[in-house]
Amino acid sequence: MLDGVTEALDHERCYRAVAGRDARFDGWFFTAVHTTGIYCRPSCPARTPLARNVSFFTTAAAAQGAGFRACRRCRPDAVPGSPEWDVRADVVARAMRLIADGEVERSGVPGLAARLGYSERQLHRLLVGELGVGPLALARAQRAQTARVLVETTELPMADVAFAAGFASIRQFNDTVREVFACTPTALRSTRRGADGGAPGWLTLRLAARAPYDAAEVLLFLGAHAVPGLEEWDGTTFSRVLDLPRGPAVVRLSPAPDGGAAVTARLRLSALRDLGAAVTRCRRLLDLDADPAAVDELLGADPALAPLVAAAPGRRVPASPDAAELAIRAVLGQQVSVAGARTLTARLLTAGPPLAEPVGSLTHAFPRPTALADADLSAVGLTGARRRTVHALAAALADGDIALDPGADREEAGRALLAVPGIGPWTAALVAMRGLADPDVWLPGDLALRRSLTALGSTDDEAATRWRPWRSYAVMHLWALAVPSLFTRPTPPISLPRSA
Repeated sequence: MLDGVTEALDHERCYRAVAGRDARFDGWFFTAVHTTGIYCRPSCPARTPLARNVSFFTTAAAAQGAGFRACRRCRPDAVPGSPEWDVRADVVARAMRLIADGEVERSGVPGLAARLGYSERQLHRLLVGELGVGPLALARAQRAQTARVLVETTELPMADVAFAAGFASIRQFNDTVREVFACTPTALRSTRRGADGGAPGWLTLRLAARAPYDAAEVLLFLGAHAVPGLEEWDGTTFSRVLDLPRGPAVVRLSPAPDGGAAVTARLRLSALRDLGAAVTRCRRLLDLDADPAAVDELLGADPALAPLVAAAPGRRVPASPDAAELAIRAVLGQQVSVAGARTLTARLLTAGPPLAEPVGSLTHAFPRPTALADADLSAVGLTGARRRTVHALAAALADGDIALDPGADREEAGRALLAVPGIGPWTAALVAMRGLADPDVWLPGDLALRRSLTALGSTDDEAATRWRPWRSYAVMHLWALAVPSLFTRPTPPISLPRSA
């Protein structure tokens, strides 16, 4: 969308976006105002500062590291994340995805560097060179955001908030909140905006997206694939179990009541410290950080896709909160219907971590690879070849031979998947698209795509080149053309009055 602005932030072009209060650029960069010492989102409604009095930063962490505080009016830390980290496949982008998932909180910078195959010094140099700050500062900014959410949306004691957000001490928590938000935690709680306490034990959050965003369509698509016991769909709310680092959690997702580009998430966590990871995985599940303007501009310029894009602007690619889960489900879904795949997957659930008590029809998280590698699958209803594929895939995931975490190298993951007997190009591509959230994936040999392409007078080869780097979004448009029931509710029949 910015055509290179985020690689070397172009002062003039960024300033034009700020002067126009263009919300499309929120999350792409942050505006730091020298005269006030605060940083804002580009669409901040405050008076536009003079061009000579501003600097621009790629991340909120970099602005904080330069000594700027978050604007309390526009709350720049609450904007959708930069879509750049999902689009790019380099080490910096992979690091950003892992940091957002809480890797630094769980295993520190050494663990983050090891996951990426770099030394701590090399990783620090790469991040500072591009973003202006290292991994600790990036993780600190995320802790501050998590703390703000807990302060504003719960009645938790501040000591519990500090621990849940990942701070080592109350003093560190207090100091960070003062530095980032220019107020004490108590003052921050007094300015809460529309917090909804909800039922006891549940946290209610608003997850923002870039407009346009059709939350109802995204949730319907997820609901159409819902696996009994793991997921639930009531026609409005999609619920599912998340397997988080400190225990299973339940999330209920529904369109924002004000009709805005957002989703309301209600979370029930085993441990509050998993909030950051839960939010990151929900955002990935719902594709909230996408840049619909850039996607629609390219796809809408193609005469074949233009009518589809115009009919569904901002269409998203729902992903999975866990790519390993998606990989297993993709194997189970080979050459069967959506309903058949749901049934087969449900039969695996007893091997997954159970909830302490059921929540509605939800009972288990999806089984981990270690549990499936040696599980007895004879009663699931799979062919012998399919059982062997599931076992081989689960064993490779459990042993680390295949890495599908948020920081995985996508090309390397694809090669490793194709080495598993029974996994072909279609399955590997689906894992890349809906497991690793790669925005530029084409599904070779997909029958639904073939039907849509034939109707549009196109071919696989043409699509593979014309729709880069947003082929995953083209897939969704073509699926919607071929299988509209996965995207829209059927229109009820109209009862005409009988003539006398």
